[in-house]
Amino acid sequence: MTIVGIDPGSHRIGYAVINGDRHKPALVRAETIEFAPGLAAFKRLPLVAAALAERFERDQPVGIAVERLFFAKNVNTALPVAETRGIILLTAARAVSSIWEYTPLEVKLAVTGSGNAAKADVKKMLALTFGAHALPRGDDAIDAIAIALTALARGASPHGDAAGPKPHPASFPS
Repeated sequence: MTIVGIDPGSHRIGYAVINGDRHKPALVRAETIEFAPGLAAFKRLPLVAAALAERFERDQPVGIAVERLFFAKNVNTALPVAETRGIILLTAARAVSSIWEYTPLEVKLAVTGSGNAAKADVKKMLALTFGAHALPRGDDAIDAIAIALTALARGASPHGDAAGPKPHPASFPS
């Protein structure tokens, strides 16, 4: 089963593709899709849609997992990210029938076993799961891998509902 994980951002989007299941996940690719900072929304958002549509066509995922925004300290940052997230969800809905959304706490819990884990702990678990050599540089791509892995860990299925798989603790091979 192929799952795409997406970490939304206003001018950087983490994108990762994982194959397999929760017992044997395999990282296919991970990257950071970048757009010029300060680009007006009416110019940036169509670029986001086109970049993702191209990747979804290439990767043919059965489901897409997206990080859910849970709060923001700065409305000037939150609004562009929310706009981008809306385009991500729309483009994903056109490509697949299963979309799952996870908060950062849910991702940390699924990947490390602790919702209070630091980014370094998440990266360490991903290195143990996929091998440190397989991990890309950049937090956005790393976060996208963790989001995709969360979908597998929580029992993602191409027949799942939009709310996503039911939560349960996961263990990954080392």
